[in-house]
Amino acid sequence: MATFPQGCALLFGGSGGIGSGISHVFAQAGADIAVVYRSHAARAGQVAASAQALGRRATIHRADVTQAEAVHAAIDEAIAAHGRIHSAIWAAGPLVNQRYLTATPMEEWRHAFDVEVHGFLTMAQYLIPHMRDHGGGSFVTLGSAGHNWWPARDGMSVAVKASNEQLVQGIAKEEGRYGIRANSVLVGVIDAGQLHELTRQGQIDQRWVDNTYRLLCLKRWGTAEEIGHACAFFASNEAAYVTGQRISVSGGFGV
Repeated sequence: MATFPQGCALLFGGSGGIGSGISHVFAQAGADIAVVYRSHAARAGQVAASAQALGRRATIHRADVTQAEAVHAAIDEAIAAHGRIHSAIWAAGPLVNQRYLTATPMEEWRHAFDVEVHGFLTMAQYLIPHMRDHGGGSFVTLGSAGHNWWPARDGMSVAVKASNEQLVQGIAKEEGRYGIRANSVLVGVIDAGQLHELTRQGQIDQRWVDNTYRLLCLKRWGTAEEIGHACAFFASNEAAYVTGQRISVSGGFGV
């Protein structure tokens, strides 16, 4: 059973397909949560209500992560509500259209970096002083299992998450002396969120499913909660001596 320091876990993208599963796992494990959403207030409210039903304190905060002022305001609101943020989980990200690199419009590329990389760094830069003042903290980002096996037509997702992998390494190296840790969960094909939307749009078809299954040791898709369990471990007291690391939750993708 995971245990956590005093305060809350701050979840950017915590109401999304994977993010809501992560939020639920944290609440189940006994953590208070602050859920940051961009446009789906009702969904964020449902996530918070589910956590509250488990006896946890849960708040929701709106922010467009491409706007620094909005990110800062969401963090300030969470601190005001919970007193301390002990962990920040970065699950925010745009829908990634399945294209080859040569067919990826530059505006989509720039937007993905603005959301995932610049957004994460904006959050970390603002939150690190708070964590230093409170004896430490933990950052967890969602990476891509495609770092270990290049996924055709999903290169933009791999590229932005690889950038955050390096930021995680930098935070672990630079901030460890303050008790601040940073780790990543590499995400495989998860039966939630983007998989559902890309299937609905026809960007994922049966041929894609068949080809991807061949790359899995475990012949099924993962669940959002399985990503959540890895995130909760990294954020927990039980991982207090773990930093600069990554774990692939991908069913053995590409092994």
